[in-house]
Amino acid sequence: MSNTRHVTPNSNGGWDSKKGGSDRASKHFETKKEAEKYSRDLSRKEGSELFIHGKDGKIQRKDSHGIDKFPPRG
Repeated sequence: MSNTRHVTPNSNGGWDSKKGGSDRASKHFETKKEAEKYSRDLSRKEGSELFIHGKDGKIQRKDSHGIDKFPPRG
């Protein structure tokens, strides 16, 4: 199972929070802001990567909430 979480647009309107590799949404929201907040909190608990998608489905930004195996020096 993937250690990622995605905020994606729903084809019927609104936004979904999905675990990476899953076909079904964990939860559906009316606004992107609500979906991001829920997904960010869950991603922190899971220690996963968070991918925020735009209306076109392309990744707009991402956040890492896991343990970095190769942190930058300094």
